[in-house]
Amino acid sequence: MVAHNPEDICRLFRRYMAEGDIDSLLKLYDPEAVFLNRAEHATTSREELRRELLPLATARARFDFDVRQVTRAGDIALMHTRWDVSAPQAMSVHAIEVARRQPDGTWRWLIGDPFTIGRETQPR
Repeated sequence: MVAHNPEDICRLFRRYMAEGDIDSLLKLYDPEAVFLNRAEHATTSREELRRELLPLATARARFDFDVRQVTRAGDIALMHTRWDVSAPQAMSVHAIEVARRQPDGTWRWLIGDPFTIGRETQPR
């Protein structure tokens, strides 16, 4: 499955996370993706991103989401999303994500900052 719009990325992320499918999760990210983790470290390689996502995929964490806003400018989309995560630690976060349309017309995340409000895990 592929994301035909920025919102589809969230739907596929939730599905692949629940399935524990780390390889499909990684395909949701642009080859030049940057992911800012809780410690504000910018993850820029596939292997670093795999290490960030693997504990969640292994736990088959449930990710419920509410895309609050999507603003598009050509092949770029700015997303504001609230995520409620079940495991390994229940939390609610407000993320800013930037998605980029790929040459084949599909969408992938280019930048992810899931801890944009606060930088602390916000218990549910």
